[in-house]
Amino acid sequence: MKLFRSQTEAILFPVDVACAVIRRGGRILITQRRRKDTFGGYWEFPGGKRIAPESLGSCLEREIWEELGIRIKPLRYLGRIDYRYPKKKVCLYFYECEWVGGQPFPHHCQDLRWIRPFELRRYAFPPADEAILKELSLGLAQTI
Repeated sequence: MKLFRSQTEAILFPVDVACAVIRRGGRILITQRRRKDTFGGYWEFPGGKRIAPESLGSCLEREIWEELGIRIKPLRYLGRIDYRYPKKKVCLYFYECEWVGGQPFPHHCQDLRWIRPFELRRYAFPPADEAILKELSLGLAQTI
């Protein structure tokens, strides 16, 4: 729902999105958005929108199971990025996660890859991910 301050300025309510930085054997799992989606063809850290009243950790576990068919365990909160796109505002919450089991399959994405942190810059990510990309590619992801 949008509320209007004036005829030209909309108040956008933020969408909470939980994002998983899943590590395995020195690699990070990234997924590619479907072509028809917003930012279609771009790469991202898997996850999704939080459904109130679920916790961000529960959201991650549910979304990763639905999207990729694997089990994860959120280990450590890495930080939050607030970003305003022209038509929406997102609050991205990043968690380092342990891969618990299963083999990932792209059920709700176009593709997936396990890559080394230094390879992150070879892939196109949405603008909101810039801060976490910088931290991860430099191995500094203690906090964003």
